[in-house]
Amino acid sequence: MIRFASRAVCVVLVLAGASFGQASPDFGKAHDEALKFLSDLIKINTSNPPGNETRAAEYIKGVLAAEGIPSQIYESAPGRGNLVARLKGNGKKKPLLLMGHLDVVGVERDKWSLDPFAAIAKDGYLYGRGSHDDKAMDAANLEILLLLHRMKVPLDRDVILLAEAGEEGTTQFGIDFMVANRWEEIACEFALNEGGNTPEEGGKVAYVGVSTTEKVPRGIKLVAHGTSGHGSAPRVDNAIVHLAAAVAKVGTWEAPMRLNETTRRFFQQLALISPPEQARLYAHVEDPAVQQKLHETDPAYYSMLRTSLAPTIINGGFRSNVIPAEAEARLDVRALPDEDMTALKAQLTRLINDRQVEIIDAETQFLRPATPPSGLNTDAFHALERAQQKVFPGVLTIPILQAGATDSSELRAKGVQAYGIGTSSSADDRKRIHGNDERVDIAGFGKFVEFLYAATINMAGSQ
Repeated sequence: MIRFASRAVCVVLVLAGASFGQASPDFGKAHDEALKFLSDLIKINTSNPPGNETRAAEYIKGVLAAEGIPSQIYESAPGRGNLVARLKGNGKKKPLLLMGHLDVVGVERDKWSLDPFAAIAKDGYLYGRGSHDDKAMDAANLEILLLLHRMKVPLDRDVILLAEAGEEGTTQFGIDFMVANRWEEIACEFALNEGGNTPEEGGKVAYVGVSTTEKVPRGIKLVAHGTSGHGSAPRVDNAIVHLAAAVAKVGTWEAPMRLNETTRRFFQQLALISPPEQARLYAHVEDPAVQQKLHETDPAYYSMLRTSLAPTIINGGFRSNVIPAEAEARLDVRALPDEDMTALKAQLTRLINDRQVEIIDAETQFLRPATPPSGLNTDAFHALERAQQKVFPGVLTIPILQAGATDSSELRAKGVQAYGIGTSSSADDRKRIHGNDERVDIAGFGKFVEFLYAATINMAGSQ
């Protein structure tokens, strides 16, 4: 069993919001056990494609069965398993869902300095594909369910565990399947999922970021049509020339800046905890000069201000002496939740102003839904604030807009208030997600288990 470098005597806490006075568990043992689960899950290769999530789901099912907790695996296709387990509450309130995805993105093995599926502990980190995204969430969720069961915590809500398939680009095997075919198994009022951000530098947490909304991926293709011909006879309708001009226009164009409840509070609160120079920027994000500064120095924050369009792929031509009849560019569009895509494409048509260039939706299937943000004045968000103060006293809980996409969007479309949380990480740690030498800070993961337990007690414990 992997042990933490340092072990403090467990402090007994009485969690705010839980009148039954349930003392907290031995978090030292809980950390070790959750880390063992994470290590075991990393060693199960669930790279998507092909996924093979059923293998990981069966591992979790075995752990639960050994504790007397029943669970069920629902396969959307052979090997694409989704596990559901439930602890019953007294029914006073609607259920809480703890969710995480079992699949991981692929790896470039020659670019890793360690075996990506060996779960190697080194210098205070656990390395491996999925160590951060998203098997840390799965392992922590599993540990929380076990703790609630072992301690016989009285619950006002059912607590449901969902370990799902297909999040990394194939949602038809995971959340889409479960919502369409097994909704009664996961129906809930609140959900805790990946997507949050707890930045840490020098051993100190800056804030706890809770994702309440996210951008919506909407791919667009620009297709330029022309006349093919010999490269020695340049043509005015050269498809590559027209495509290049269109890409240049889109690449330098900005969609209108628009704040919502989440992003407005995010920058307001970030200004309160930042050094003076950064604080001035965050307090004046509606200033075009500030936006340009953020574009140059912090593209992720800049992206939170507007729908973003990034050219990512250009294809055209097959021989150096042949003018092609067609050329194509791909735009990665990350839309704000309330973006009118029809109006946006009409804007692009006017901007490009070229009849030879066609604007086409790149995907027509398995699009994540655009939904309103989860609320900032709900029992769940306030419970996260209270839990955060128990584990990270003195720092702010800040709502964030997730620039990436998660399975929370499908839940929000069903009326669920879904919130994204995450283990503490440095800027270097976050760069490794979906990259090489992905890792999770072992001590930070232990704190995340404490945070998730406190949040679950605050949301679901009998009052």
